[in-house]
Amino acid sequence: MTAQQPTVVVRMADAGDVYMSWRWTGDTAPRGAAMLPGEPVLEAVHRLAAALPDPAEPGGVERAMTTGAFADHNAEYLVAQALSRALLPQALAAQLYELYQRGVRPHIRLQPSPRVAQVPWELIAPGPEVRLIDIADVSLLAPASIAHAPGRPARTWADTNDAPIVAVLDPRIPGFRADSFLGSVLGRMTADTPLAQRIADYAAHDRLRPAVPDPTEVFRRTDVDREWLSTTLRAGASRLVYVGHVTAAAPESGQSEAAELHLACTADALGFATSTRAHRPLSAKDFLLGTHTLTGEPTAGHDLWPIPSRVALIACESGGDLRFTEALGLTAAMISGGAELVTASRWPLPTDLAFHRIAGAPAEATPLQQAICAIDAAHEQPDPVAALAEWQRKQLSAWRTERTIEHSPLLWSAFATFQV
Repeated sequence: MTAQQPTVVVRMADAGDVYMSWRWTGDTAPRGAAMLPGEPVLEAVHRLAAALPDPAEPGGVERAMTTGAFADHNAEYLVAQALSRALLPQALAAQLYELYQRGVRPHIRLQPSPRVAQVPWELIAPGPEVRLIDIADVSLLAPASIAHAPGRPARTWADTNDAPIVAVLDPRIPGFRADSFLGSVLGRMTADTPLAQRIADYAAHDRLRPAVPDPTEVFRRTDVDREWLSTTLRAGASRLVYVGHVTAAAPESGQSEAAELHLACTADALGFATSTRAHRPLSAKDFLLGTHTLTGEPTAGHDLWPIPSRVALIACESGGDLRFTEALGLTAAMISGGAELVTASRWPLPTDLAFHRIAGAPAEATPLQQAICAIDAAHEQPDPVAALAEWQRKQLSAWRTERTIEHSPLLWSAFATFQV
């Protein structure tokens, strides 16, 4: 965000209907508030949910990628239009449009209510052939109770950007084959793939942890467990990039802290999560509490895993915290541990293999890898939110013109960036 970029802070609350308020930093425009009728909001959210992949539903991923609304440009636009009508008040839309007419693109910092936490705000259509990402950069506000918690360590990009990048990329989960539900998300990686080439550059400049002579050796490792992560982060890091599996708790459980990150941890690893086969996941509760109640001399989570300034959690529903009244999931855990910016996913992500086998994308298409590279590149920039928004605008342009599944917002609009 540049110093001149207008910023509007938008907050929402569920109370039968949905209530929204907004204020412009520096009072550059009038503040506002609106009551959004609950029934249209619920209808629009249900329409969105029906378009998203649901791995728990038999054929849910196939439906989303072949016959769902996000598989067709015209059907997707109708979803975006319904979301805009239900969620964007006319007064705020008018302020945004006035800036758009002047060639000014503001930054929207949004705190959605749990009911609308999965909404891809970038995608909503406030006017014909206009999406919110066309006229604004969008980020999500980190929960205030976490961002401003007493004693929270804070690490800034300015102070740490020359430290190594810690990459956990498609780790092998003990007890699970590559083709199982906790198997490989990237498939076989070769040196000429986009992500491997990006990793090779970091390795060549000694910026990568684990330090590997061959960039393909960073994928599908068996040693990147919670102890390795603790040791590596405590040695100093600028960024953490995780690509793999997250198991999100169901919102109705009320247990956002049960969200689990799957590393190469064996079942005998110390932690709060229940082991499955030969594996124990690393939960948000572990990051938040450390070994509290687990050992006689407990260590705090932020001391065990000092989280760097910027984190990318590229995994299914890794950013699901805001669907809970008490947002204590993995993004909150990263911020509690010291991060100032976290990019995560609002819903399950299709793999490149799924794009090929299910949706018929060209063999050379690598949408997931390209998304990982774009997020990684954005996190290297002074303003990651603006950089990621620019990539999303390019994806939207391709979706408008090509209308092919590899450019569908099913993937690229899933990502949200939380900021302190």
